[in-house]
Amino acid sequence: MDENESLSHSKWECKYHIIFIPKCRRKTLYKQLRLRLGEVFKRLAEYNDSRIEEEHLMLAHVLMYIC
Repeated sequence: MDENESLSHSKWECKYHIIFIPKCRRKTLYKQLRLRLGEVFKRLAEYNDSRIEEEHLMLAHVLMYIC
């Protein structure tokens, strides 16, 4: 994906800040699951012609910044 998208009279840069939180904020994202989630998110980003600028896979939540 290009850095800036454009139309005839406008330009923009599309970025998303995404947070996933397990039910009741349980600390369920342990090592094996965390590694698998990282792979899945990267594959989804490639499939949608996006890139993950930053990701933090914590025990109780996942933070991602996608372009």
